[in-house]
Amino acid sequence: MGQPGQRPNREVTADSPAIPGQLSRALDGFDLLVDRSERINALIETAERWQPVPSTIATRPYGDEHRTPACESEVYLFAVAREDGTLDFHFAVENPQGISAKAMAVILTETLSGAPLDLVARVSGDLVYRLFGDELSMGKSMGLMGMVAMVQRSARSASVGAAGD
Repeated sequence: MGQPGQRPNREVTADSPAIPGQLSRALDGFDLLVDRSERINALIETAERWQPVPSTIATRPYGDEHRTPACESEVYLFAVAREDGTLDFHFAVENPQGISAKAMAVILTETLSGAPLDLVARVSGDLVYRLFGDELSMGKSMGLMGMVAMVQRSARSASVGAAGD
């Protein structure tokens, strides 16, 4: 994926991952932050916008079916259908020190909630490296990519459900 600030190939074919508009704009903003400390500060500021899952969506203890596999910060995803058939995403990040997980949760929630399901289902886990760089530990990168995979899975499930209606 390269260093933060490098622009990856953006050509999208029918089989390639897609980047919904809001996510693309967010990634473009992070791409401008080529200084590592600026990027880290921006990710910390993003994490500060994280909000707990509303009790109207889910309450503790959260079920294992919502838990992100391999995530060190014990992250749970709740996808709620909108009237238009898209999804709203809500993340519980149970580790108070899970700043990277909170930042990823905010980015995924703010940019993919309400996005077309077919695009959400094709978002690439590589966005983890585009946001956080190649220096992530294996455990952290697996957890963050797991969050993306959970969002993808939710979008695929909702698409299948909508097709069956």
